[in-house]
Amino acid sequence: MYSLLFRLAFRRLDPERAHTMAFSWIRLAARVPGLRGLLAALMAPRRPELGVTAFGLRMPGPLGLAAGFDKNAVGIDGMAMLGFGHVEIGTVTGQPQPGNPRPRLFRLVGDRALINRMGFNNEGSAAVAARLKGRRAVLPTTVGVNIGKTKIVPEEEAEADYVLSTERLAPHAGYLVVNVSSPNTPGLRSLQAVDRLRPLLTAVRAAADRVVPDRRVPLLVKIAPDLADADVDAVADLALELGLDGIIATNTTIAREGLGLTAGPALVQETGGLSGAPLRTRSLEVLRRLHARVGDRTTLVAVGGIETAEDAWQRVLAGATLVQGYSAFIYRGPFWARSVHRGLAARLTASPYDTLAEAVGDPRHHLQNPVRHT
Repeated sequence: MYSLLFRLAFRRLDPERAHTMAFSWIRLAARVPGLRGLLAALMAPRRPELGVTAFGLRMPGPLGLAAGFDKNAVGIDGMAMLGFGHVEIGTVTGQPQPGNPRPRLFRLVGDRALINRMGFNNEGSAAVAARLKGRRAVLPTTVGVNIGKTKIVPEEEAEADYVLSTERLAPHAGYLVVNVSSPNTPGLRSLQAVDRLRPLLTAVRAAADRVVPDRRVPLLVKIAPDLADADVDAVADLALELGLDGIIATNTTIAREGLGLTAGPALVQETGGLSGAPLRTRSLEVLRRLHARVGDRTTLVAVGGIETAEDAWQRVLAGATLVQGYSAFIYRGPFWARSVHRGLAARLTASPYDTLAEAVGDPRHHLQNPVRHT
């Protein structure tokens, strides 16, 4: 049904308009108690073995919604209703900003990919913090808050901008993510260099501890797939040095290799970050490199090119405790999280592991004939 609806309706609409329309329907459904309860029961991960603990937080399943879908924290219950084990909102900036001019979101349907140059369009940290503070959760879920730099803020003032967002948002965040990897804010990716990233993360950590003295707000950093391997290693070492709670790998890419299955050259060359299926290989490479460097000393979250339960399973075996998606949700529809979690449950049953947590980064996944549970 969703595939037919996508072909006949959503595909014909401007992608951003289609997103706004579909998201409004999800939010509306979440306001109807009977419908919300029915869908939540239908979509939620049902197998307790799928439950994972990441940076001290318990989640019913590993698949969460990546940042970018719900920028202003307006539909958290709706996404929890659809079976996502956690919801990462944002990216939120210190000041409100409209983002880049439209059009700024493009579908590459044949490649099952998106190109976006949204530019961190959001209502700003003060408005989002007020919304989170006043939120009465009707469905339990972990809420991550992804923060980035306001475009008009000079690079030399980036630290203060991130600290401002942290002071406002950390009290309401299950975990906090420093985004220094979007290609759509000029100069942002330069903050991934460890000599600039170290003081930034140190300042954010101090601010979070100052405004939330009664608990440790987990702090993660989100990196780009376009980093050189040596830079990936450097970020991994920095995460261990600073005691970060996790690394999210990866954001969108500026690369365009292997595209153009159905899209014309002009669409393929639109500026912005590419997400979806073409990102699968590089994102997995970065994840494996990070895990080889950090082991189980920090939590790894995989995102980029995850479409199926097999994709998610491979990320878990490669060292990811959590996985996230966005583009696949656009192409596969509202039952996508349910499908991934069910597929993971089937793979877990056919594996040597009793729980998903046991499979995270376990070298036994190289076994050719895994033992099947009876």
